Amino acid sequence: MMMQRGRELRAAGKDVVSLAGGEPDFDTPRHITEAGFRAIEAGDTHYPPAFGTPALLDAIVAKLKRENNVHHITPAQIMVTPGAKWAIFATLAALLEPGDDVLILDPSWVSYAPMILLQRANPVRVALPGDDHFRLTADLLEQHVTPRSKVLMVNSPNNPTGRVLSRAEIDAIVYVAQKHDLYVISDEIYEHIIYDDHVHYSLGAEPGMAERTIIVNGFSKAYAMTGWRLGWMAGPEPIVKLARIYQTHSAQSAASFTMAAGVAALNGPQACVKEMVAVYDQRRRLVLDAFEEIPGIECPPVEGAFYVFPRFTNTQKDSLEITQALIDAALVVGTPGSAFGPAGEGRVRFSIAERTGDLEKMLDRMAKVVPNL
Repeated sequence: MMMQRGRELRAAGKDVVSLAGGEPDFDTPRHITEAGFRAIEAGDTHYPPAFGTPALLDAIVAKLKRENNVHHITPAQIMVTPGAKWAIFATLAALLEPGDDVLILDPSWVSYAPMILLQRANPVRVALPGDDHFRLTADLLEQHVTPRSKVLMVNSPNNPTGRVLSRAEIDAIVYVAQKHDLYVISDEIYEHIIYDDHVHYSLGAEPGMAERTIIVNGFSKAYAMTGWRLGWMAGPEPIVKLARIYQTHSAQSAASFTMAAGVAALNGPQACVKEMVAVYDQRRRLVLDAFEEIPGIECPPVEGAFYVFPRFTNTQKDSLEITQALIDAALVVGTPGSAFGPAGEGRVRFSIAERTGDLEKMLDRMAKVVPNL
């Protein structure tokens, strides 16, 4: 809704700064696009293997071993999908029965709860404390476990909070999942976008978690490939087999030439990823430093991903009203925190995966508007 409002204002000639999306502002690295071009020119434009080409499945297996210390996955335990979003949907479809409960950490990505509801299951929100940087404990998780609990959804680095789960938080998830026999869907799409000395832990590598963890990942964020629509899931073979049935009779497969590009992304040079993350880090520091000087804004540290999630402390407006006020008074478009769940109330999410000049413009306008919200 907010992005549409921003587009309308821009079409009317307004100088809108839109930071509501979640898309890198970089082009896909050249060696990846060239691999896609070569595949098209070679006639690789026909139906591909529905669950991934052998080359891409092998590349994902190697990536999991090399980067994530996940050594148990074979090609039969992977499904390549048209985007990581579809991988999550297919995983939920494979796991859930009507009436099952799914624990989601609140705030969470806007699509988790609707996907669960589409399976006629119940999203159970675990509200993380914003005043403690949205930290998770085993006790907090267990308070929300019910006899119908079947799945726990985890996203680290996190959209929208920017949190990277600590070693202690990973241990808490492992403890609760094993104690209560929960499957874990580990959405690791932002794994390479991490700052300072924070570390990404893949839940599939944890002892005793191989049989209950489904890793979801893709190419959109790390490799600036949002328009290519390429993702994947990896997990226990019985779950993957069920997910493959859903894909066979719906989306069918990812496009053939995009899978060739995916192989180039995983097997090729990774300096491009580090270069993009370095720019995100510069923008992160720019925004966080500026927010500290604006009365009425409190922003938690950003440990990973490319969002800031400030709280607005000098107003009684809710997050939707704050977001609308920023559009009206500053022509700055964000996403209301309530879109990510009740724990996001009073906050607005802004993407830092936009041009630095746009971020500077946003900061200048907010410095003038926020103190008078």
